[in-house]
Amino acid sequence: MPRLGRRGAFLLTLGAAWVGYGYGIASDPRYGTARGLSHITKYVPLENLGWGWVACGVLAVASALAGLRWQPLGFAAIGLPAGLWGAAFTVTWASGGYPSAWGSAAAWCGFALSIVWVSGMQERPRTNEVTRWT
Repeated sequence: MPRLGRRGAFLLTLGAAWVGYGYGIASDPRYGTARGLSHITKYVPLENLGWGWVACGVLAVASALAGLRWQPLGFAAIGLPAGLWGAAFTVTWASGGYPSAWGSAAAWCGFALSIVWVSGMQERPRTNEVTRWT
């Protein structure tokens, strides 16, 4: 198994979180989430969106474990639902459909941008523990 590195660990952590979050959305969505995503749920049921989170999380975990070559796929997988949620909550807030959506819009847009930034970071080369401290 390849070494995860920092980017891989990030993918593994968020991928696992996306699986749990998606399952929660699919099985028992919160009122605020359902209301804030009303512009999307006109076209796609919330349960399907939740399973999409699960699929993206599984893809991110798999790409983290597969190594550097597969990491771009994992970053796209974790960025997609966060960006979609950020855009949806922003539209809902801007349209006046749910004034409290601004908090979720800010959080999800920040999450999506953080994913983009981490995806562009270079992995530091592994150093020899002996020479690192001498």
